[in-house]
Amino acid sequence: MLQAIGLTSARHRGLQPAVDDLTFEAGPGCVTALLGASGSGKTAALRLMLELDPGRGITYFRGRALHRVAQPAREVGVVLGDVPGHPVRTARGQLRMLCAAAGVPASRADELLDTVGLAGLGDQRIASLSPGMDRRLALASALLGDPHTLILDEPAEGLDAREADWMHGVLRSHAARGGTVLYTTSDAKEAARAAGRVAGRVVSIDGGRLVADQDVVEFARTRLRPRVAVRSPHAARLAAVVSREARAARRSVEVVTEASSSRLSVYGSSCAEIGDTAFRHGLPVHQLADEVGDTGPVVSHVVPGGPARRENGADGTGPSEAAAAGTAPDGPDPVGSRPVGSRPDKAGPDGPGPGPGPDPGRAEGSPAPNAAGPDLPPPIRRRPARGPLRPVRYELRRLFGVRTTALIMAVALVASAGISVLLARDGRTPLPNVLAAWPSLLPLPPAAICAGLLGALSFGDEFRYPALAAGRGTVPRRLGLLLAKLVVSAGVALLLALLVVVTSAASLRLVYGGDLIRIPPNVMSLGVSWSGLTVGCAWAGLLAAGVFRVTAAGVAAVLAVPVLMVPLVQRMPKAPTARSMTGLPGRLRELAWPHWPHETDRWVLAAMRVVAHPVGTALTLSLSVLICAYLFTSVRGRVRW
Repeated sequence: MLQAIGLTSARHRGLQPAVDDLTFEAGPGCVTALLGASGSGKTAALRLMLELDPGRGITYFRGRALHRVAQPAREVGVVLGDVPGHPVRTARGQLRMLCAAAGVPASRADELLDTVGLAGLGDQRIASLSPGMDRRLALASALLGDPHTLILDEPAEGLDAREADWMHGVLRSHAARGGTVLYTTSDAKEAARAAGRVAGRVVSIDGGRLVADQDVVEFARTRLRPRVAVRSPHAARLAAVVSREARAARRSVEVVTEASSSRLSVYGSSCAEIGDTAFRHGLPVHQLADEVGDTGPVVSHVVPGGPARRENGADGTGPSEAAAAGTAPDGPDPVGSRPVGSRPDKAGPDGPGPGPGPDPGRAEGSPAPNAAGPDLPPPIRRRPARGPLRPVRYELRRLFGVRTTALIMAVALVASAGISVLLARDGRTPLPNVLAAWPSLLPLPPAAICAGLLGALSFGDEFRYPALAAGRGTVPRRLGLLLAKLVVSAGVALLLALLVVVTSAASLRLVYGGDLIRIPPNVMSLGVSWSGLTVGCAWAGLLAAGVFRVTAAGVAAVLAVPVLMVPLVQRMPKAPTARSMTGLPGRLRELAWPHWPHETDRWVLAAMRVVAHPVGTALTLSLSVLICAYLFTSVRGRVRW
């Protein structure tokens, strides 16, 4: 059961809200279509229901507001637009990454690929998918958590008839299993056809306000009427002749001239009668076919002494409010239709309306529909997105699901090997710099720059392709996700640092022989320094990209360490007599509980030497500033895990 009560968009610059006091229901086991022309507020209504846009109102999903659902992916499946994934990621990789976010097994991805008919295209890149395949992948993403409710925005838009029928069949199958389906459409015939043999409803809106709420059978009977589509070069003469003969025979026939002057739509007649009339008067006919026309509300004009003329498009399938020449659509008024702007939970002239009423399954403590006042619905706040349920697994799949990571690491290894061979040629560069491939001309070695780039992509790709928070344009601001990214980026940076040293040593042994490679006595201190440099650059790029929401900012923050911060540290005034920190590890051991072994003193001294180095000091200051900036911009409202 889905209940939307009093949905109202926030006003912008005095304009009318896109959605104004919209109230309706979508029941379980039912396919509900939200019907309206382009710009009628369908998408805005969905975004209000999903708490993506600010406004007023409340939406209950089986009695609970969305922000009170512990795992939204297992309650609501959403399709808004195309698949929000990296274009070079495969369809299977995208679904497996989202499986980690939803907390479901990775095998669920292969099951859904088979369900949506993409079993043989799991290795296809998202950028190469056709519109139909893209919609299938988006539907698979929505079904990952096996949700009870499906919310889709124009799911069949741009699809051919076969793909659209398949999409409607999936929606009917989900509803037949007891699920709730709500989707938007601007095609009245699609709204009536999608439900098929499953119970369905059509909620019509215009200007963000409710126009009618009908079951699909009544909607098809009162709004979709059979008609005869006629195309003739003498359409005006044929319309006048058909109208005159209908009046003479006292038959209820409506003749509508479409926007194209050569087309007519005739209601209340048949192809045989129109063909006979055209033949008797010698009027040529280029098209004569039975169709189903939409007679929904739109502004229409009655031409005095002639047929009515619609202004809703050349195809004549748009809605119409009044019948021409005083004729009206067959059948009674739509059952269940309500006046524009009315709310079913308010009293009408004949007494209180039925209204959606409270859901028996509504959780205790959730706000009542009118908790903010008798007529004012509660506010809808744009709430932060939830992070992935398994953040480390999600980050690993996000990082290694594209070829960019492997390509960057390969570039770092090749560049480091070449630079190491060139540095060792003259014999004047120290061996640690040779193995790290760090000449004095470069601000940072290739390994540190590439580690910073990989760290910047951790948040940069999230903001560019927001798969975690579709429609928000941002990523979840959770400490769990940040910690997972820090751990994974540090691991990748350490792996890259080790591979660079091994590759450089192997290149030197191959070119110059094994005599050049000697283990220095301070290998521990050098290893800590090298690891700290690569990990620090990776974290600097990650945090800067998270603060400024772009990859370029992360790369700039990495390059700013040697270019700006190191000269700044070196120019800091120094005291004439500096105090020594000799014996600090021993004093720390006295304060710590439990006491660490004496061998740990060497590691503490190595870390202190790294921080005392100008580059280490600059990197430490940069990371401190970036951590404070991230915490201030991301989780300043309420720290969430």
